[in-house]
Amino acid sequence: MTNSSATPPSAVPEITIRHCSTVPEYDQCVLVEHAVWGKEISVPNGMFIVAHHTGGQVFAAYDGPRMIGFTLAVTGIRKFSPHAGQTTAEGKYTPFMHSHMTAVLNDYRNYGIGRRLKLFQREDALNRGIHLVEWTFDPLEIKNAYFNIARLGVIVRRYIPNCYGITESPLHSGMPTDRFVPEWWLDSERVKRIVDGRPLPHGKIADRISLPRNIAGIKTTDASAAIRTQAEFRARCERAFAGGLVISGIELHDSTVDYLLHFAGEIPGLSLPALA
Repeated sequence: MTNSSATPPSAVPEITIRHCSTVPEYDQCVLVEHAVWGKEISVPNGMFIVAHHTGGQVFAAYDGPRMIGFTLAVTGIRKFSPHAGQTTAEGKYTPFMHSHMTAVLNDYRNYGIGRRLKLFQREDALNRGIHLVEWTFDPLEIKNAYFNIARLGVIVRRYIPNCYGITESPLHSGMPTDRFVPEWWLDSERVKRIVDGRPLPHGKIADRISLPRNIAGIKTTDASAAIRTQAEFRARCERAFAGGLVISGIELHDSTVDYLLHFAGEIPGLSLPALA
């Protein structure tokens, strides 16, 4: 399989997306992992096989016969507290998809393939009667955060400090692997409007949490400063989430990026159940 250092396409490629169901296809997914992230944080083909046979999602993007990206998701179940007025005290267990990986070869970045993979995931989940997809992402990776919040419409109200531990991967720069857990409520008015390019106004913003816009550069040039910034950001997010606030927007400025927060019951286009 050609890796990410190959000659990029000279024009917008004709991409198809389809489900994977064979061991050779899962082997190709592993090779895409290696090309995008290296072997240090990759998962073996057995993880793809398990996902396929237990109701998960494994599908890939192709340029002709060449696999150039994939998504891997596993099934999960989460308990939410009952809404006001419900008589049950137990709350409700809700099935969801945990989207563990979405990768696109570097040569095929900026063609919208990642977004197409996520929209394919959304359609497939809704066809199964699943209304929630979650995953994790690094809040210091600004481009990815903007894509998730502004382009897909996720909200965030959970923060996992050092989720994957300190790794040897150069992608993690030796820092704690802090992660947001986004919730993508697939058939909410909020998400429908955002994926259609017609986002609702933010409404009343309760708070903002800011990061330096150049945090990626700080991670490269001053690891100690990056870790301090991460720790301060972590503390602010944990206080905000404990107080019932939810990240539901993001703004990019010249020197900063602002995460916008609403109270859970005041997010335009979304009736958000409480976490149990």
